[in-house]
Amino acid sequence: MTQATRGAGVADANAPVDEQQVNALYAQLDQASGQYEDALQLVRSGDQQQADQTLDKALDQLKVAAAKCGDVAGCDPQRFFSVFDHLLRLKDGSFIAGDEGDTLPDTPDAGVTGDAPSPVIQALPRAQQSVTLLRGHKLSDLIAMNGPVKAALEEWLTWLRPQLMNAYINYEYMRYEMWPAYRKADLPEAILFGILAKESGGKVHAVSRSGAAGPLQFMYSTGRRFGLGTVDGFDERFDPALSAKANAAYMDEQLKVFNDNLELTLAAYNGGEGRVRRLVDGRSISFYDPKIYFSLPAETRDYVPMVLAAAWLFLHPQRYHLKFPHVDARPGHIELQRPASLSELTVCLGEAGGKRDGWFRVLRNLNPRLNPQKAQPAGTRLNAPKVLEKAYATSCAAGHWPTLAADLHAASDPTMPASMRMRHYRVRRGDTLSGIVRRLGCSNVHTVARMNHLHPPRYAIRAGHTLKLPRCTR
Repeated sequence: MTQATRGAGVADANAPVDEQQVNALYAQLDQASGQYEDALQLVRSGDQQQADQTLDKALDQLKVAAAKCGDVAGCDPQRFFSVFDHLLRLKDGSFIAGDEGDTLPDTPDAGVTGDAPSPVIQALPRAQQSVTLLRGHKLSDLIAMNGPVKAALEEWLTWLRPQLMNAYINYEYMRYEMWPAYRKADLPEAILFGILAKESGGKVHAVSRSGAAGPLQFMYSTGRRFGLGTVDGFDERFDPALSAKANAAYMDEQLKVFNDNLELTLAAYNGGEGRVRRLVDGRSISFYDPKIYFSLPAETRDYVPMVLAAAWLFLHPQRYHLKFPHVDARPGHIELQRPASLSELTVCLGEAGGKRDGWFRVLRNLNPRLNPQKAQPAGTRLNAPKVLEKAYATSCAAGHWPTLAADLHAASDPTMPASMRMRHYRVRRGDTLSGIVRRLGCSNVHTVARMNHLHPPRYAIRAGHTLKLPRCTR
């Protein structure tokens, strides 16, 4: 390779070593390493502001020195990259307790208690909960930062950025229900978030064209295999706690099958474990091996890096100019003082707590068994963020707002015979029952199936057939 093809900014490997310049750059590297240790001590003492200033200074110094290293013969850039990675991991909170042989102090779990310490401190409890570990291995080491994952990172950081943010907010409100199952199974929380972000965006009543349902999108038969049934007409795939428990059991089972290969396990979750198992055939092989990768559906080839990229951003947001919002997700309850539906509560709560997009999604996710349009009797105890307890007492227990909400609700659901509230749909080629229900605004596949005498798990329909549908809304 000639000097011309090597490009600018890369020292000639054949040039004589400039020991003086190399040693000067390595001295700057040692100084940055010392600042890392200083910042670590500041983190332990709780001095966030000084820790951030120390880290910023070290990062700036290291960037300059690393850039110069590329132009100096004999200078090893990898030494700079290693320290740079340590600094970033400490700054964005992805430092793993025990990485440096140290023990970090106990701090409240911000995701559950709602406390809002510094970004560095806030992430430390998650590190202690082995959020970054999988079977004793660092998750950062298991995620290959290759072309597909980098492309997925770009998607999450550009046109899918709003979906990523919404998924994070939705997850934070459900975290106290979903995370315990993963923690008990010793699985990384980042992977749980990655799956949820890609599968449903944190909407517990999401239903796919293929019939997968719930926040983690279980197929009917797979859900049954892992304990998700139908109880009193409620599909337990929609329950965030139960679906997380089933997902943790599935991941644990398939990680054992695929020798702790995370990528193959995710491929099995999306594309079917039977198909992936046949392709692997007991071999120790990479998901990205052409014999595996190009034998899988395009959806699965996209799915695996998208989940891994979302998990990576969950761990390292600051590396990508990404700041997840603080969410006061402390769990609480509302006891209805008067009959009300979730929709009515959403109207009367308004933007309580500063939530600009309202509370419908949160209330829906935390009370998945309830029809959001059906009024619940006084005395009903609803799951809700603690921040809403005072807001409910102030705005919704009595007065103008609940009256307005009830009036609006009555207008959207006028009293009329059930036969008049029915509508009909003529099945077209390529339709599925779940797709029809989702497209036309009904969230309960089983209700529609019962009305039309269709049977699980396939709910077989044919083109030209006319279905009866209730006038329902999500």
